Amino acid sequence: MENFEQKLKRLEELSNSIRRSDISLEEALQNFEEGIKLSKGMQEELNTIEGKIQILMREPVENESEKKVEQEPNKYSDNGLELFNTEQILNGTRNS
Repeated sequence: MENFEQKLKRLEELSNSIRRSDISLEEALQNFEEGIKLSKGMQEELNTIEGKIQILMREPVENESEKKVEQEPNKYSDNGLELFNTEQILNGTRNS
């Protein structure tokens, strides 16, 4: 089966063909029908790819630096995202 880029190229060819002034109605209709089927198949492929990307984005990345962050959360934050103790910042005292 063709890859996505080849299908996209074929869809562009069909689109350009339909725009020609010398094309017969029957040929234009055939090209249109092929283009619709092709675009629907490509949309399904994109939906599948998008689903895979969403799954990958939700998976935790396993590397050494992130393991250290998970094992040693920031002592000033419940969620580990704050870099400084907000109380120290408000008081103007911050230990480096």
